[in-house]
Amino acid sequence: MAKNLYQLLQHAQQAFPQHTALYFKDKSLSYPELYKQVNAVANNLQQQGVKRYDRVAVYLPKQFETIYTIWGANACGAVFVPVNPALKPVQVQHILQDCNVRVLVTSKDRLASLAEVLADCPDLHTILLTDEADAGQVAAHLAVKPLMPANNKPDDNGAPDEHYTQQHKPHSGAVTDSDMAAILYTSGSTGKPKGVVLSQRNMLVGASSVASYLQNHSDDVILALLPLSFDYGLSQLTTAFLTGASVVLLDFFLVQDVVRAVARHKVTGIAAVPPLWAQLAKAKWPDGSSDSVRYLTNSGGAMPQALLSQLQSIFSNAEPYLMYGLTEAFRSTYLPPADLARKPGSMGKAIPNAEILVVREDGSLCGPNEPGELVHRGPLVSLGYWNSPEKTAERFKFDPMTPAGIQLTSPAVWSGDTVKADEEGYLYFIGRRDEMIKTSGYRVSPTEVEEAIYRLDPALVDVAAMGIYDGVDQAILVVVATSGSDPDVNSWQTQLKRSLPNFMQPKTILVLDSLPKNANGKIDRKSLASQYQDYFLASNNSMTGASA
Repeated sequence: MAKNLYQLLQHAQQAFPQHTALYFKDKSLSYPELYKQVNAVANNLQQQGVKRYDRVAVYLPKQFETIYTIWGANACGAVFVPVNPALKPVQVQHILQDCNVRVLVTSKDRLASLAEVLADCPDLHTILLTDEADAGQVAAHLAVKPLMPANNKPDDNGAPDEHYTQQHKPHSGAVTDSDMAAILYTSGSTGKPKGVVLSQRNMLVGASSVASYLQNHSDDVILALLPLSFDYGLSQLTTAFLTGASVVLLDFFLVQDVVRAVARHKVTGIAAVPPLWAQLAKAKWPDGSSDSVRYLTNSGGAMPQALLSQLQSIFSNAEPYLMYGLTEAFRSTYLPPADLARKPGSMGKAIPNAEILVVREDGSLCGPNEPGELVHRGPLVSLGYWNSPEKTAERFKFDPMTPAGIQLTSPAVWSGDTVKADEEGYLYFIGRRDEMIKTSGYRVSPTEVEEAIYRLDPALVDVAAMGIYDGVDQAILVVVATSGSDPDVNSWQTQLKRSLPNFMQPKTILVLDSLPKNANGKIDRKSLASQYQDYFLASNNSMTGASA
């Protein structure tokens, strides 16, 4: 049995030597070809001094080299850190600094965009580029080198030199499946994103669990639309490599690109979040173009019933799987397609290899239909937050099922989500216990958005960001109060595009005379959320001529 992701790929290339592992644009790689490329990159990382548990970050869109880096780092026993390619330099800088990244894999154009922030990343010593590096090129204190060794350039079919890779196989530093594998960054309710540390076991058990209920097999062709910095996106690869399936890597600009990819590759599985599903529902699907799809999965937010009905019409041969998960525990629940009509609005039950509890604040179990906090226990619970024992202690707490007298070794993760379970144990989402904004599948810290807006105008007195349902997903609404003249909100939004990624952009900024305060003198966010809970729905109705 594999004890790390590298061995997962090693087993796949032995068991499925004729199968395509990856498609990207007009190229493809078989499992043996991918394995050889991963070995070449792993060897190069070791030549750069990468050791067990060193952090190796990759700041690239979905492409072959991204996969080489993730699995190559794993082959060395290093910890891979996939950085969302949509992030701006200041967010990338935070990640590089926070987990002391030693090696960064990126491209020339992305390196240029990071030029001003890399000087403040003292632990970073080497940049490996996917395109040609100039001889002796140095950025700040860094050595800049090519990702692929000169004597191991792929041929036209993507295969590296056979002799080189056979003579230079890496020695994995992962001794057991409890070793660290990855750090994925996710926002908390306050402050900057936190790094969730995943073990090899977290990722292997997660792949096995998801593949079992999706019934993945070697003939599947899985479309990878989501960022690989997102655990939901990364799992498209791990489940595929476990079962010998193929993955189509796609970063699309037009929704019709997705339609063409599905038809061209005869895609059988698609994973997305509600805003992306809403785009796909509006696309033009020629007759027969979606017939190959056998399953759809949704996570990162509730699927509106009207949207689900549209998707069922388009993908008439596909079974929808509605899921719930959190980065701290990979995936928690799913609703079997057979229960869709019988349990509308439910997030289902625990996935295999997980136990989900609904508990009161003291850890006692809630009764049927009694609201409580969702607690996830089992081997999918991550190792905690990188370099943040206080925040780890807030979320990773005692296991309510541990008998008295047993020393706690495996904490449970307390999600912060309020849910209830019906008499049959099916779960229903009620709301967040904190002020986190969940949009486009991302958790967004309101504090991070607010800080970016405060920097725009020193006359601002109060700023509050909140997530408001817009009919498909939560959109970000910002309300401000200023001591100065009326601000140019359009100019603010232009400036924010340079400092915040797209998924953190406010949909609307409202200027008020003042913001409500609670007894402690703090902004009364609950009052604001209640006041504006239907803001976007009312705006949409107004624009379409319907009554609010």
